Amino acid sequence: MMDKAKDMETKSVQDLLPNQADFQQTVNEQPVDLYYLKTEGIQVAITNYGARIVSLLVKTKTGKWVDVVIGFDSLEAYLKTDEIYHGTIVGRYANRIARGTFSLNNQTFHLPTNNGVNHLHGGPDGFHNAVWNVENASESVLELRYFSKDGEEGYPGNLSIRVVYTLEANALRIDFNATSDQDTVINVTNHAYFNLNGQGSGSIEKHQLQVNASRFTAIDETLIPTGELIPVTDTPFDFTTPKSIGLHINEKHTQIQHGQGYDHNYVLDKKDNELSPAAKAVGEQTGISLEVITTEPGVQLYTGNFMKGTNRIKQGLRDEYRSGFCLETQHFPDSPNHPHFPSTILRAGDTFTSTTLFRFSAPS
Repeated sequence: MMDKAKDMETKSVQDLLPNQADFQQTVNEQPVDLYYLKTEGIQVAITNYGARIVSLLVKTKTGKWVDVVIGFDSLEAYLKTDEIYHGTIVGRYANRIARGTFSLNNQTFHLPTNNGVNHLHGGPDGFHNAVWNVENASESVLELRYFSKDGEEGYPGNLSIRVVYTLEANALRIDFNATSDQDTVINVTNHAYFNLNGQGSGSIEKHQLQVNASRFTAIDETLIPTGELIPVTDTPFDFTTPKSIGLHINEKHTQIQHGQGYDHNYVLDKKDNELSPAAKAVGEQTGISLEVITTEPGVQLYTGNFMKGTNRIKQGLRDEYRSGFCLETQHFPDSPNHPHFPSTILRAGDTFTSTTLFRFSAPS
């Protein structure tokens, strides 16, 4: 597997990017396609099915291209695979809501439970399974829009949401904008799985990681926040200085055992909704670094604990155990049921906005 992944670095961009024709189908009577954004150092393939990143290629200083995002070679593969949210936009509420229930304006709303007893990533027919309308497509910008009807997956309000992918010199910028005609809740993110050594190149446990957070949200055995914000000091969760992801990933710590590794929300050290650094990761083989910058108050670190190697990803590789990690910028899980968490309520007539940048660099 390692040799095959290393061979990918020697291939051209055309060899590594998925074929557009393999994504040109109709889903739910709506056209799906694949769109390419490119600069001299980064190239991205995005499909409007789930508004998902399919590939993200970074050019090293030696001229080799490395695909650092796990994905599939065709739309058909996404449609046939049990949903693991590769590269997609998730919502209307990213992450979990306890027992699929929350109250708003003295009314209780019931959502489908698709993760044990809990609601996950907007439900089985959330944004990840929607065909988004393409509003604008160019070499550097892809603007997508989705209309989520009142009552869809149990959520109140007709919600209009727009996501804009903008490829800058060395970064992919993601901007969200949403409005609703009723009070509702919203929490959206991109769910890309990264491997900075190249997708399919093996475990990410030796990647170096730093997270700008001195606390994280404790979870119960169903991965729902208890409401407690725990200091990371003297715990396996301390990434305030760079260390390998796998250094403490298997420790006998209650929180590690609940997540079967890292599957936790970090409370970012920041002021309000400023656009500020959240995390930085570096691939130990390629030296490619990823800096995550966001307006969001939290970031979910997920280390591929439930990856099983059962899916055939791009270039014929496998999604092996812990061969990808996610840094999902977000509001906190289950916020509607924890009033002391930052609010995820979107009032009718107000506008929700959020920005995240994935900035890449390669060693000289």
